[in-house]
Amino acid sequence: MRRILAQTRKELTQILRDRLALALTLVLPCILLFLMGTSIALKVGGLPMVVQDFDDSAASRDFIAAFRNSLSFHIVYWPVEQRPEGAFIRNQARAALIIPERFGRDLSRGLNTPVQMLIDASDSNTATLISGDASQIVRAYNELHAGATRGSPVEAEIRLWYNPGLSSKKYSGPGVFVLGLSMFAPLLASLAMAKESENKTILQVYVSSISAHEFLLGKILAFTLVGLCECVPLLFMLFTYFGLGFAGDPTPFIVATVLYCFCVAAFGTLVGGAIPSQAAAMQAVALGGFLLVFLLSGLIFPIENIPPQLRWISDFIWGKYYIYVVRDALLQGGGWPSTWSSVLVIGLIGLIFYFIAWRNMRRMQVKA
Repeated sequence: MRRILAQTRKELTQILRDRLALALTLVLPCILLFLMGTSIALKVGGLPMVVQDFDDSAASRDFIAAFRNSLSFHIVYWPVEQRPEGAFIRNQARAALIIPERFGRDLSRGLNTPVQMLIDASDSNTATLISGDASQIVRAYNELHAGATRGSPVEAEIRLWYNPGLSSKKYSGPGVFVLGLSMFAPLLASLAMAKESENKTILQVYVSSISAHEFLLGKILAFTLVGLCECVPLLFMLFTYFGLGFAGDPTPFIVATVLYCFCVAAFGTLVGGAIPSQAAAMQAVALGGFLLVFLLSGLIFPIENIPPQLRWISDFIWGKYYIYVVRDALLQGGGWPSTWSSVLVIGLIGLIFYFIAWRNMRRMQVKA
């Protein structure tokens, strides 16, 4: 443990002394053009929605069919006796349609019949699209069923949950927070590892008595601390300028943040150890720590906007799971029952990064 702490202290000292210079190549613009040109679609489809039909009449089933036949929504099962916001907390639905009793009777009598539409607005862009699509479906239903002397038989009352004002700050703030953690800590870690190879100081590690575990853990611990220190001013901005706060139990967020800082530090160390060039390592971290997290994790653009041919890639992006934990902690407040699997995946991906880096480092030391 003393060797690990000594290695950590050495890395932190070098971080304080070093000044980074950014380098650009032709590869990064090509990757950016490819990802932005193929990963983003402007229309959202198949959004999960739960329905609570308290009338269970032919008219209510016909009204539900209007949403089911839409390309915008995918109706998922939810028990009528349970509150619909539970589907939001468990991330099973983005909207809930509530049809009251006597819906069919009031409709047959020519009375205006209010229905309620609840929308999860923690993602303000998607909430706006859901609200617009739901209004269009209700309008088309009214035009189809209204007689010559009747107005709109169905009146939809839409409520927005978690972000009723559709504030862009409350949506983009957590995303920028995750993006910041995903970029700078792994960038510093990759540069530190690549610098060891460029300056040939890695040879001293090969002939020393320090093990690959101790060397890597010392570096990863140092940049994990850098990531945690980075969280302090970012959280301060979220709580002040962005007007956010913890909506529920903060412990999942704390545990996930520590694991995520470890994950991105291990990723940067892995890249720096595999690529013995600082410029090339920076480009590799820019791809994984910025472009992939920015475009394919649901950080700025909803995952539903990504074409199905590329959507599966998001399952392997570590930022996807952390942004869900951050938004739950700051907006929804589902706590451990909602986020435990995401926290587990973050830790698992971090261990995979560390194991690959250790295998490469261990092989080098054995050959030396």
